[in-house]
Amino acid sequence: MVLSFGSFESFGTFSENDPNDPNDSNDPNDPNDMKRLVIAIDGPSGAGKGTISRTLSETLGYRHIDTGAMYRAVGWKALHENISLDDEAAVAALAQRAAVIVEGGVVSIDGHDVTRAIRTPEIDKAATGVARLPRVREVLVARQRALGAEGGVVMEGRDIGTVVFPNAELKIYLDASAEERARRRANDTAHTGSQVGEAAVAAAIQARDTADTTRTVSPLTLAPDAVHIDTTAMPINEVVEKVLSLVRAKLT
Repeated sequence: MVLSFGSFESFGTFSENDPNDPNDSNDPNDPNDMKRLVIAIDGPSGAGKGTISRTLSETLGYRHIDTGAMYRAVGWKALHENISLDDEAAVAALAQRAAVIVEGGVVSIDGHDVTRAIRTPEIDKAATGVARLPRVREVLVARQRALGAEGGVVMEGRDIGTVVFPNAELKIYLDASAEERARRRANDTAHTGSQVGEAAVAAAIQARDTADTTRTVSPLTLAPDAVHIDTTAMPINEVVEKVLSLVRAKLT
């Protein structure tokens, strides 16, 4: 079976004493059995970060943290409270007091399930605005570090391997051609409003790429020690297997 980006199906999880489990050597004295990695996955919109991170975390039995959803949730809350995204102090205060939970595929802020609500063109723009604010990033990066402090986490975003966890045991940078990324995002049912068509989506992605790579704080960039994977012509299965091989190498 070949899975395409935008779809998600569990590969199954590794169980105790499973010979295929990179965390389990079947040797009770092996220190690797206790080692749980921080896996940082960065890349631009539509590169496959979400699909690969979810599949990888399910396979490894690790937590999956979508840091982009945290910025989206803060942007959604700011809009609903009529807080200008140009008011850095107010947005940072909101981020500081808000209870943002990103767990099990559900995103909530202050008790409101915003899993679907944050996947719209309007929130795409809001997230971009929020992400460029240094004081907001300071608040959310601290939370992200706390979430991954004990390892056993697949964390996706745009600055995980460069800022959030610069010492992560494994760093992956996913990319794909601009055309392929636009096609995936246009066909992604998780993003309401995708039906506007590939041309509009491509323009939005290009604008987001420019904003992400040129912002003064934590720009999207390839970490020197990250493994770069071009997913343009690769099915999910192949990408996951490639990353799993890198995980095994870190644990041997």
